[in-house]
Amino acid sequence: MSREYYRELGVRTVINAAGTYTMVGGSRMSEETLAAMAEAARSHVVLKELQSKVHERLASITRNEAAFVTNGAAAALHIAGASCIARRYGRPFASLSPEQIARSEIIIHRAHRNPYDWAVRLLNARIVEIGFPNTILPTVEDDLEYAVTENTAAIFYFFMPPGGWVAKGALSLEATLRVAARRGIPVVVDAAAQLPPTENLWRITGEGADICVFSGGKDLRGPQASGLMVGKKEIFEWIARTAFPTYGVGRMFKVGREEIVGLLSAVEQYVAMDSEARLRWAEERIAGAVREFEGNGNVSVQRVYPNEAGQPFPQMLFRFVVPGCAEEALRLLREGDPSIFTMAADGQSVFVNPMTLRDDEIGVVLSRMREIGRVLAEKGVRE
Repeated sequence: MSREYYRELGVRTVINAAGTYTMVGGSRMSEETLAAMAEAARSHVVLKELQSKVHERLASITRNEAAFVTNGAAAALHIAGASCIARRYGRPFASLSPEQIARSEIIIHRAHRNPYDWAVRLLNARIVEIGFPNTILPTVEDDLEYAVTENTAAIFYFFMPPGGWVAKGALSLEATLRVAARRGIPVVVDAAAQLPPTENLWRITGEGADICVFSGGKDLRGPQASGLMVGKKEIFEWIARTAFPTYGVGRMFKVGREEIVGLLSAVEQYVAMDSEARLRWAEERIAGAVREFEGNGNVSVQRVYPNEAGQPFPQMLFRFVVPGCAEEALRLLREGDPSIFTMAADGQSVFVNPMTLRDDEIGVVLSRMREIGRVLAEKGVRE
């Protein structure tokens, strides 16, 4: 008999109306993925043999030369950086001295700096910034050319299409890849949240990126503590020598047989999914919500596209009639029964992303939004 651990621990479950945010567990795994992980946990295997077979399969279904499973996208960035530094010296990362690592350089656009780049900073290599996080002085290819030195180990690129939250001011990915190809420098692309579309699994590397990193726990619907790296075989030979179960930095990023098999199952399902049907489902639910709230004097609904991560997936924006009430709305959603988690769009609006919702949950969310709109209007919440 299964136990209800959340209930025993006094932890509330929530309806995730925000999207694939890590803070609420990313996505739900499918029953098929859960079964695959349970099956993997029942037997012992030699990890390197399992990795070899799974990575070969992942490379094939994502149309890449190579693939690797890590215990998260941030871990993948760290391993990618260490592997690029090892490649530059032509020897294992664990054999390098602190001075050799410190001399190595990783180039990043200033517009791409964010809290996730701690994964790169912890390598203790030198980060070289180019450009500005604005368009006052546009970044040009020469800026990247001049930044490359004999110590350059890699160029890191944070990929997000227009409409996402990344600052303007960086070179395009295409321009970055052109310069990198001329100079023989590997490019590592952080595309952790850039699924959908499914074709990003092979398009970014097809354009020339050496390594592309995706979160396994976001739209792939794999284990939350998993990440997927895909790319060129040559650099992945260094990744295999750097990552778990190799001793050294990779040992800190242990990935279990359950995560390896679970992510394989999730990716197999993802590439086989009818993406167009899923998109139609989301559009129909959003259009229905817009119609349902027509004439409501307390809150209105509009379609937003792309979503806040720049993904080509629509979401709803609920705009309350009372200015400055978004934080109060979020509180009421979280503290209600059931608890609903989402994010503010601005001081007067909140998002609802159907990506992580079921039909029955959408109905609950709409009902609660209607109720909260009425409560806020009656209270007259102001900034």
